[in-house]
This record gives sequence, structure tokens and C-alpha cells, in this order.
Amino acid sequence: MPKLRLLTAALTLTATVAVAHQGVSNPAVMARMNAMSAISANVKTLGTMAKGQVAFDRMVARAVAASIADHATRSIDLFEAPETDPKSEALPAIWDNYADFAAKSEDMARVAQSLAGSIETLADVQAGMEPLGQTCAACHKLYRE
Repeated sequence: MPKLRLLTAALTLTATVAVAHQGVSNPAVMARMNAMSAISANVKTLGTMAKGQVAFDRMVARAVAASIADHATRSIDLFEAPETDPKSEALPAIWDNYADFAAKSEDMARVAQSLAGSIETLADVQAGMEPLGQTCAACHKLYRE
């Protein structure tokens, strides 16, 4: 039953993302938005486990943490070109200080990959949420509307 709740939550988030991304005409921006949405969905999955809103599942937790790491790594290339779209929340500061943006993405990937490899218990997920969240906030403060 917990996996069914996770699937339902993921499908709901996917539908919400599809509506939020309507009207994006630049395919590069759409690819970035999809990657960032995937990271967000995965962080939310870990968060619901950490809060006890869904049952802890070691394999799901490890998989979503690994997915966060993968998307964070790929975001470096996705943001390399200064592509814009009126629907984008990416700030021009990304390209003014691209090396810092890339370093922050690499930091998220490192933290998420470490978490993916170390999750054994619910306590591991709970302990990993703060450092993972800090990597999100570090980028959002500077580079997102």
C-alpha cells in the first residue's frame, strides 16, 4: 500500500508539473524545467518518508536519492547555454556566475549520491534531509526567481 501512495503522489505531481510548464516554447528551457521538477518530486518523496507520511522503503529512498544525483549532474549541461523563456524561473545570474552554479549542482549530486549509498533506515533518510535541502536552498537563493 505505501508504494501505491508514492505512485499516486508522483502521478499527481507529474500532472501539476505538466500544467505549470504549459506555454514553454523553448525546448532547452523545458528540459531544464523537467529536470528541476524531477529533483523536486524526488526530494518530496524523501520528505514524506522522513515525516512518516508514507512508510519507509529503503529501495525507493535509495532510488530517488540516486535520481536526484543524476538530475543534478545533468543540470550542469542543461543550464550551460543561456537559454530563456518567459515561463522560466532561472535568473540570469546563473550565466553571470556559471562556475558557482555548476559547483552547487555538483555539491547536490555529491550529497544525493552519498545519501543513496548510505540509506539503510528511516533515520538515515531523516538525517540526510537537512544537508540535501541545504544544497537546494544554496542554489535557489541565488539562481531562481
